[in-house]
Amino acid sequence: MNDTKLPPSQPLSYDDFLKVDIRVGRIIAVKEFAEARVPAYKLTIDFGPELGHKDSSAQLTKNYSKTDLVDKLVAAVVNFAPKKIAGFSSQVLVLGFPDVSSEPVLPTLSDSCPVGGRLY
Repeated sequence: MNDTKLPPSQPLSYDDFLKVDIRVGRIIAVKEFAEARVPAYKLTIDFGPELGHKDSSAQLTKNYSKTDLVDKLVAAVVNFAPKKIAGFSSQVLVLGFPDVSSEPVLPTLSDSCPVGGRLY
């Protein structure tokens, strides 16, 4: 997982929260990301007709195989600026929580959540 230490939570206004666009996506492709400094996968995620397919780099190799991830629903921030990681443009930030070993675990989403649905 990211080794950056996060500062303590700061108060956030509801208007600030609304600026973060978090959507449901379905992983449609997973590739090894050998060039990454920290083991990671390259993901292609379908966010539905409004946003289409987006790419992301995700450090999920400790808790998930490639086959575990294909067709899995994920939550992702879709309105951050793309980030270059080892020459790869990560367009969205897939959200996860640390397990007891500080490795990311994806939140569970119901199959009734439509692809492209926005958190509110």
